[in-house]
Amino acid sequence: MTGAYALHALPDAELTAFEHHLASCEPCAQEAAELSATAARLGLAVTVTPPAGMREQVLRRVGSVRQEPPGGASTGRTRHAAVRARLLSRWALAACLAVAAALGGTTFWQHQRAEDALRQAHRAQRGTEAITAVLTSPDARTRTAALRGGASGTVVVSRKRDQAVFLVSGMARPAAGKVYQLWFDDGGTMRAAGLMDPDRTDQAVLLHGAVDGASGVGVTVEPAGGSKAPTSAPLALLGFPA
Repeated sequence: MTGAYALHALPDAELTAFEHHLASCEPCAQEAAELSATAARLGLAVTVTPPAGMREQVLRRVGSVRQEPPGGASTGRTRHAAVRARLLSRWALAACLAVAAALGGTTFWQHQRAEDALRQAHRAQRGTEAITAVLTSPDARTRTAALRGGASGTVVVSRKRDQAVFLVSGMARPAAGKVYQLWFDDGGTMRAAGLMDPDRTDQAVLLHGAVDGASGVGVTVEPAGGSKAPTSAPLALLGFPA
C-alpha cells in the first residue's frame, strides 16, 4: 500500500489503518517516505513555465475587458423586449457609474489585486524552480526518516549548490497560532532555515540560506511568524547525508 499512500490514493478507512501501521513499521515508513519524495520530484520536474508576455496581457485586459452588450436582430414582441433591455442596460450603466463615483479607486484597487496575484505567481514559480534545481542536481543526496504521528520526512542536499530541500508527508497541522519552523544544525547551534505552510500536510520546502557545513536539519513548533531561536524541543532532527 506504500505506493498508493504516497500518491494519496487510499480510501479513508485504509488510510487510517495504514498510518497506524506506519507508526510501528520502520521499513514501510522508509519506503513510503522515499516514494513520496520521488512523487514530489516527478511532479516538480513537469512544471510548466508561463508563456512570455502573459503578465503584460493580463494587466492590459484588466482595464479593457467588459461585458458584451445584448445583440441580435429582433422583430415584434422580441424587438420590444430588446428596447426594454437596452433601457435597463442604460439604467444599469448609470447605476454602475454612480457606484464607481461613490467608491472612487475601485479600478485602481482591482489593478493592484491583479499585480499582487502576478507577483505571488512569480514568487511561487521561482520557488518551484529553486526546489527542482536541488532535487534534480547530479550530486543530490537523500536521507529519509519517520517522524511523529506517522509522518515521514526526507532531506535532499546538493553540496555543489550549497542548498537543501525538506520534503514531508503526512505531517499533522500545528495548533492554532503555531507554525513548524526549520533549522540548520550547525554543530548543535540551530540556525533559522524557514517556515513550513501550516495548512499543508505534504510539502517541499527550500531551506533558507546556505548549507554552509551544517550537519542536519531540525523541525520545531514555534509561534506564528517564527522565532529567532528554538523555543521547543525538536520534533525531528535529520542528519544530512554524506
